[in-house]
Amino acid sequence: MASSSAAEPGVRISDRTRRSPLGLRAMVLLMHVVFVGAVFMLDSTLDRRIREETWYIGVYGVLVLITLVQYFYTAGSSPGYVIDAMQAGGRMHATFVNTAILSKQSSSKHGSLKPPMNQPQLEKLSPVSSTSSWLQQIVNLYPPGSSNRDWTCAYCKAMQPPRTRHCHDCDKCVLQFDHHCVWLGTCIGKKNHCRFWWYIFEETILCTWTVALYIESLHLDIDKAWWKDFIGVIMLAVLIFILLFLLLLLMFHSYIALTNQTTYEVARRKRIFYLRGIPDRVHPFSKGICRNIYDFCFSRQNGFVLEALPPLEELEARAAPYTCRDIICCRCC
Repeated sequence: MASSSAAEPGVRISDRTRRSPLGLRAMVLLMHVVFVGAVFMLDSTLDRRIREETWYIGVYGVLVLITLVQYFYTAGSSPGYVIDAMQAGGRMHATFVNTAILSKQSSSKHGSLKPPMNQPQLEKLSPVSSTSSWLQQIVNLYPPGSSNRDWTCAYCKAMQPPRTRHCHDCDKCVLQFDHHCVWLGTCIGKKNHCRFWWYIFEETILCTWTVALYIESLHLDIDKAWWKDFIGVIMLAVLIFILLFLLLLLMFHSYIALTNQTTYEVARRKRIFYLRGIPDRVHPFSKGICRNIYDFCFSRQNGFVLEALPPLEELEARAAPYTCRDIICCRCC
């Protein structure tokens, strides 16, 4: 029994290693070529339009190119792993943000993290000296009385800051974990969530423009083969379905960006131990719309910013309904 259980993790890890994102990305590229190329095949007037309105088709072609570049850029980006934060601590100071005293902490610097050491170094040094810095900083991010079993990863044994989750597909702990995107073949987390939003936005604009081209080609009052209309209708139906999905996805990720939430926190709020008991309408990590947008857009420039859970007193104050004074003072911003 012991030998079989020990072999199973090795099999899973090797399977993940053999997985190649090239096939997925080739399929995405092929889908764009098919849907965009079909427009030119079905619309015989596009040749004349290219000559008469070069800018129109030129802008469309640039949009296709930008969308594909953004896809590969996002798919190849790191979401921000815990191990990266620990290694970066050897070269830079990590900023720990407590939303209760954000203005005070913005001008202060904390001690640097120690990078992970190899086995010979660990044998020379005590376990406390090699992990005490990271451990102490993680402890300060959680409410008093939290058990270390709640924020120790059961799979890689890493000490997880708040909002971190272990991804079984990547086999790593991801900072500010949102979800693992099968379409991109990578996790969406702290470091690439903004890139993911821009990819969805560009894909939505491209899909909307392509749907308009398909509708325009179907309304042409010219003689053409029946199979072209049939293919056009099928392609248009698929594109409309994709467009509706993209619009919903874009609106949802815009909402969680404005409120500083993640998909995982929204879906599993009742199962995350430090979010239990917090009213549903209270977003504990939100720092106001303006600051949320700034942090969302410039998370890579800010380094590995680890957010502490605000005190209970502040969360209770946020649960109070808005007053006229709050609205005038832009409390939500």
